[in-house]
Amino acid sequence: MTSPVGASAGAGRDGVVAARRLARWLGLAATPTFAMMALLTAVLGEGPADMLCGAAHGSLLGGMVPMYLLMSAFHSAAWLRLISE
Repeated sequence: MTSPVGASAGAGRDGVVAARRLARWLGLAATPTFAMMALLTAVLGEGPADMLCGAAHGSLLGGMVPMYLLMSAFHSAAWLRLISE
């Protein structure tokens, strides 16, 4: 028979492991999701949100497509970690 303290410690450890696995998969999902959003935004054209984010109309960094590409690049660490393992 296990004590209540031992049972809750085991359950807590399982929860931590599950949370880490979920966080890893979410990290892997971010990069392709942002890349697809950039592609769809570029293909489907400018919308009202692009006008809001594109305040500097002459800048290369203005608009939603560059923002999604930058977000994709910033979230690529999970993929680089997976490739290096």
